[in-house]
Amino acid sequence: MGCWIFADNLLTIIEGDILIKKCDVLIIGTGIAGLYAALSLDSSLDVMLLSKDKIAESNSYLAQGGIAAAIDPEDKPAYHLHDTLVAGAGLCNVEALQILVKEAQENIKILHRMGVLFDQENGRLSLTREGGHSRARILHIAGDATGRGIIEGLMRNVKMKNNIEISENSFCLDLLVKNNRCFGAVALEGKEINYYCAKAVILAAGGIGMVYGVTTNALTATGDALAMAYRAGAEIKDMEFIQFHPTVFYNEDHNKRFLISEAVRGEGAVLRNRFGERFMYQYDDRLELAPRDIVARAIVKEMEKTQANFVFLDLTHLNREYIPRRFPNITRKCKEEGIDITAQMIPVSPAQHYCMGGIKTDLYARTNIAGLYACGEAACTGVHGANRLASNSLLEAVVFARRAAYLIQVSIKKMEPVSLDIDNENTLEISYPNSCDVLNEREKIQKTMREYAGVIRNEMGLAKCYKILNEIGESLEKKKSTNKEYMECFNMLTTAKIITEHAVKRKESIGAHYLI
Repeated sequence: MGCWIFADNLLTIIEGDILIKKCDVLIIGTGIAGLYAALSLDSSLDVMLLSKDKIAESNSYLAQGGIAAAIDPEDKPAYHLHDTLVAGAGLCNVEALQILVKEAQENIKILHRMGVLFDQENGRLSLTREGGHSRARILHIAGDATGRGIIEGLMRNVKMKNNIEISENSFCLDLLVKNNRCFGAVALEGKEINYYCAKAVILAAGGIGMVYGVTTNALTATGDALAMAYRAGAEIKDMEFIQFHPTVFYNEDHNKRFLISEAVRGEGAVLRNRFGERFMYQYDDRLELAPRDIVARAIVKEMEKTQANFVFLDLTHLNREYIPRRFPNITRKCKEEGIDITAQMIPVSPAQHYCMGGIKTDLYARTNIAGLYACGEAACTGVHGANRLASNSLLEAVVFARRAAYLIQVSIKKMEPVSLDIDNENTLEISYPNSCDVLNEREKIQKTMREYAGVIRNEMGLAKCYKILNEIGESLEKKKSTNKEYMECFNMLTTAKIITEHAVKRKESIGAHYLI
């Protein structure tokens, strides 16, 4: 008898000690999208949340700037929509975008009822402005720890729910799919491979930062959800659009880098080159508050022009008492690196930050595979177009996670469970190849993507990139394994190849995809 587990074609037969866990809804990923989806489901449903690592090890937890919503009396959802369209170079899915901006306020109210407390000033919500926004509409928590604040607030609610169970250190290998119907997932937990069967599955494990290596993302962001969905036959969209955050603390000794929030520029910080000269006026009339793709390219060009590895972000002209209060986390992290941000400029350079593309979904987070939903960074709703507007990611996560939960709620009674066909009860041995060999392949992927599929690209470089990735694939094929290190590397390679394929197909420069 056979069952589904990782392989190139998704299907293979194994023998092992099989553990099957059943639930109504399986959610893969415990960032804001996953937790919010779980809490949006009725308590009558059994919900299982799988976390690859600890809850705090996610891109959501690291999010600094905030969550965008047109809640100020002088702001309107139509203004928010316009700003998003401009930043997205006109490629946004307008229908999805209308939902995003119109449902923003209601989801902020829900978060507030859940005990998520956004910063206030003089009894009113404190709103700031970020790049690409025409108005101050960014809500934040503890100054610059919004992601952490929302995650902690959601987790307090999750712990009070008897119908929600969380399994940490559960690494999903693949989805269970039969006749284009998803009914669960296979997970590596310790040295065991276990099966989770569900009527509905939500993929909320986004993030591809480790594909580039130099990134603001969590170390767990290896493109797992995207790669699993791709192997299962899900449609993937807009993967050529990779966002590089312009202002990331430069440290040549560390690839995992610390983000200097867009909100810092929103408060008046300016960019200077190695000679102390402001330069954004040469690139865009919006200066430091231009959309991220424009600012990132300007910085790269300025670094090339001045033969430097970084530029400076200058806050020294701003209020010395206000800045540490507004950005306590950034102040502390920079101090650890020997920088007093009230008196010294911060060395910054672009680093991979976000993926606008992902698993193609409809307005209720459905994929083309029955029973499979995707939300958060793993999904491509189309709201971001060719370049994401600052602080729209957390908003997209909650809006479409709630819509996924709603549709599952109203349709789950009609969903028939799919049974696994397993009759083996032997112990499965997990093989561990030479970790150094896998690490070498991983570093090759990262170096190749940074060199040929970064902020600025060209057709010859992308062709070379794809050739190198295929060679890495041939090498990995000889070292097949089901251990976590190998699977992460395989998922990174899968994601890298998809990015490159999509980049090769788009012949014109637009948004984050910039060709020379």
